[in-house]
Amino acid sequence: MLDRKIAYIDLTDGKIDYQEIPGDLRRKYLGGRGINMYLLNKLAGPDTEPLGAENPLIFGTGILTATPGYGTGRMNISARSPLSGYLADSNMGGDIGAELRFAGFDHLVVTGKSSSPVYLFVNDGRVEIRDASHLWGKDTFETQTALQQELGDERAKSAVIGVAGENLVKFAHILSDQKSSAGRGGLGAVMGSKNLKAVAARGKLDIRVARPAELLDHFKAACDGLQKKKWIQALGTQGTPLLFKFGNRTGLLSVRNHQDNGMGEEGRVLEAENLERYSEGMAACFGCIVHCRHRHHIKEGKYAGTRGVGPEYGGIGAFGANMGNTDLESIIYACDLCNRLGLDLSSTGTYIGWATELYQRGIITEKDVGFPLEWGEPDSMITLIDDIAQRRGFGDTLAEGTFARDKIGKGSEKYMMTIKNIPCGGTDERAVKSFAFGLAVATRGSDHLRSRPGVDLFDLPQDFINELYGGYVSTDYTSYDGKARMIWWHELLYAVVDSLGTCKFQTVFNSPNSPKWQEFCDLLRLSLGWDDITPQELMDIGERIYTTERLFINKLGLGRDDDTLPRRYFDEKVSSGLAKDAYIDEDRFQQMLDEYYELHGWDAQGAPTEATRQRLDIA
Repeated sequence: MLDRKIAYIDLTDGKIDYQEIPGDLRRKYLGGRGINMYLLNKLAGPDTEPLGAENPLIFGTGILTATPGYGTGRMNISARSPLSGYLADSNMGGDIGAELRFAGFDHLVVTGKSSSPVYLFVNDGRVEIRDASHLWGKDTFETQTALQQELGDERAKSAVIGVAGENLVKFAHILSDQKSSAGRGGLGAVMGSKNLKAVAARGKLDIRVARPAELLDHFKAACDGLQKKKWIQALGTQGTPLLFKFGNRTGLLSVRNHQDNGMGEEGRVLEAENLERYSEGMAACFGCIVHCRHRHHIKEGKYAGTRGVGPEYGGIGAFGANMGNTDLESIIYACDLCNRLGLDLSSTGTYIGWATELYQRGIITEKDVGFPLEWGEPDSMITLIDDIAQRRGFGDTLAEGTFARDKIGKGSEKYMMTIKNIPCGGTDERAVKSFAFGLAVATRGSDHLRSRPGVDLFDLPQDFINELYGGYVSTDYTSYDGKARMIWWHELLYAVVDSLGTCKFQTVFNSPNSPKWQEFCDLLRLSLGWDDITPQELMDIGERIYTTERLFINKLGLGRDDDTLPRRYFDEKVSSGLAKDAYIDEDRFQQMLDEYYELHGWDAQGAPTEATRQRLDIA
């Protein structure tokens, strides 16, 4: 179980070095995101160019990936971000993480740049660098099929880039299967900068656990319990699009680049029930009982022949509500097109929405773009997606992501919704103070997956909430009271979840009685034989991981002034829905920052103190 290795691969000279993972490092950082952050903080710094050969691209599977657990098919990919200039770290599902473990590796650290296109083949304890010239220019779906044919094994899994990554689009992603994506931060551009087209894996090595019979019994009981939860049942039927209805009716949507907050009756055509006519069943990541992904097929009309997996709530938000677009088939097609070309859906929708508002306000014109940009008109949106990936025309400007504001100028930055240079997604958090605060302080920037407490919306009993979070947290989602503690607690939990290789949707994300600290201790005890692991130690591990991330972005120049929100959140009120007139009070926000830093043991500028570093044993 703990015999998986790290492979250090230098693409410049072709050297590959295999190393054991020290036991004390495992106990301090687990695996996945945790060890990735340890390695990134050690190997990269202010002088590391995001698209330079020295930027380490780190693949890391969770310490429990590919074992019986709570959606244990996940892995993290990390580097310095070409989109933000700071931290790129993205969690990916599917099968590729499990296959890497079966092939003998928990972490790959890729540096250097090949003189020609290559791919890595990871197989039973060895890594090979192979020619990929024949794959360059292929889309992500074609590349994966070609690799399976070349390797002669349909069970080979791969993580690949499309033409957007090859063309160094700043928000290019890495894709596995038809939907599993390391999306945020431009990791696909990092791969492209190294002339690395794909990482393919096929393994047949055993993964030995400490108490196999007990683990299987425990897993069976856990599965039985999870399948009785309404949240899990709903996910297995409708997937994350089920969240759209709630967002639309409460005013938690970003509509037309955060100018509006709900689509009213008009938006009902985008609710999850309307996807069922295109669905051909539900798909799952490795070893997962939930099956939360639609397999879709559009058989007729303008987009006939479109087949893939998804869309998720984020895709419907990005190309639906954010664009004022109610053509559901165009949204499905746009999501598939982004996946094929290798573009992060959320970022792509945000930047096109920003450009459309600039067009609305006359800051850019048809002469700049080449065609008109109108809200609710999908053809121009789809044309821009392809232009961005190919870096063609105005698409070349948008391919720079957040830095496109510098090319356009004219006050365009006022309308760009970003945090730490990472674009905001398809939700508007002004009403839910914990959600907004979590985006502001996230180490990756504008990242709900670092801390989002979906349970804040449930009006749970006060005693239950206080016990869960170890202190007072208001049960009113519009309140600021205790929400810094809530975000701090979820940051620690999700850092551990990403380092175990389990799925957030099967934790305290949108279901308060789902697995958390003690359940993870039970898995570690049965899988690894760590009989002395405690919930407090796991919380300390989560704190260590998050503080290591904070140290990384601190040394790149980020601090308190960067833990903030777009001005629209402070200066403009929500326009519709149950959240009408909500906004973020700037004084209360600053008070939350003080509380949050104190909980973490950071100073007033958001830097971990020496006492905190010593307490967490961070070198």
